[in-house]
Amino acid sequence: MIDLTTPLGDEILSLRAGDQVTLSGTIYTARDEAHLRMIKEGIPFDPEGAAIYHCGPVVQGDRLVVAGPTTSARMNALTGFLIDAGVRALIGKGGMGPEVVEQLRGRAVYLALTGGCAALAAARMSLSGVYFEDLGMAEAVWVLKADRLPLTVGIDAHGGDLFHTVHEKAKTQFHQQFNIK
Repeated sequence: MIDLTTPLGDEILSLRAGDQVTLSGTIYTARDEAHLRMIKEGIPFDPEGAAIYHCGPVVQGDRLVVAGPTTSARMNALTGFLIDAGVRALIGKGGMGPEVVEQLRGRAVYLALTGGCAALAAARMSLSGVYFEDLGMAEAVWVLKADRLPLTVGIDAHGGDLFHTVHEKAKTQFHQQFNIK
């Protein structure tokens, strides 16, 4: 297990797809609408070394109730500006497209959190602030403090893509099992 703390630096460049890590420090939630707002109005926090969590949490008062990952591929076309600005980690579920794999190369990583573990994730985080609250609970940019959030490196900074590898193995096994050429 490799312990990481934000702001992230070059230590993420040595990670490989499949590595198990924990993440502590500040992370920022962002889904579709938050990405679009940041493109239009600017990033409201210092992106250098930041971690962006594809998540629409449930918040009650000052308490984080659940904070499970959302499908990251929805943000494929909306991600490049964050990597260009210095974001070092994207967090979500399901992986991202080949264009993002290339954008991450030599600069950042994608960290995967298993879907369905929203309560577990929230137990490792607390609320610290919010930007764009007018977008609503799910789309606002929530500032979270993580304490050893367990993650898996899904896409590394070398082009290694755990999701692509699993997809290819499954396709090969399917074709073998059903004699498809």
